[in-house]
Amino acid sequence: MHSWARYLIFVQYIGTKYSGVVKVPPHELIKKGVQDHLEEAIKRLRPLNPVSLTVSSRTDTGVHALSNSAHFDLQRKNDKPPFTEDILVEALNFHLRAEQIRITRAHRVPDDFHARFRAQSRTYVYRIALGMSHHSLFPLTDRDLCWNLCDTKLDVGAMREAAVLLVGTRDFSSFRAVSSEMHFKNPVKTLDTISVQPGSSFVHTHFHRKIPFWELTFTSRSFLYKQVRRMTGALVAVGRGRLSVAQLKDILEARDSLAYPQGLAAPAHGLFLTRVDYREADLRPSQQTSEEQFISGGNSED
Repeated sequence: MHSWARYLIFVQYIGTKYSGVVKVPPHELIKKGVQDHLEEAIKRLRPLNPVSLTVSSRTDTGVHALSNSAHFDLQRKNDKPPFTEDILVEALNFHLRAEQIRITRAHRVPDDFHARFRAQSRTYVYRIALGMSHHSLFPLTDRDLCWNLCDTKLDVGAMREAAVLLVGTRDFSSFRAVSSEMHFKNPVKTLDTISVQPGSSFVHTHFHRKIPFWELTFTSRSFLYKQVRRMTGALVAVGRGRLSVAQLKDILEARDSLAYPQGLAAPAHGLFLTRVDYREADLRPSQQTSEEQFISGGNSED
């Protein structure tokens, strides 16, 4: 029996107080990334091996997640059996209790599993609220969790027409950050779906005034840095009548990040990573791993 195991964890967080999800270099440590806190929690389990977490999906400062994912290896002392998934979730959440970060589930996965490269799709949702004249009037429950527009309505039909232009395999060079350090990455991505649908909120029923919410949902295997926020900003500009569908098409076909209008990108605080999907077969441990887990009293969610 081995005390070493690889785990895939799914994690949610409110990104407001964190410097994005990835680890922050020590010399830049103004505020920590979500990864810093996760690794500190893993270290409190006193593993024999150095702690190194691999996050599947990068989220920027202020962006939230209902379900991001990451993998790491853990070897326990004195040949103790690997933690079961349930115990691991409880232990990590105990050490994360002071943070707005929570592990929702865990899987023991094959030794060669990679959280980033095995991901089949990622889904982001951008939340928009309409009709509030000033952010100070906005209910506390949603203030940092959506983009508040003073507009009372959007031309949703035009937004959906524009969204069709972005679906499919496209060169999204115009929709990646100008200062992106990842310009060597292939700008051709396949966007599976974009939807523009009415959203909801706890305050929709209980607040003293009705606030219309809209949600823009994007699904793809991968995205360029800040691509979702820039696409959202352009679609909202179409909905507000500040950009035509034809102009959005011209921006896309320019294949140049400098063609994207300055200051148009949506702010970070309305964006949520909601799903990272994997094939079930990729999550299944080897037969030997399953037997070890059975002996140690564990169980699998697969």
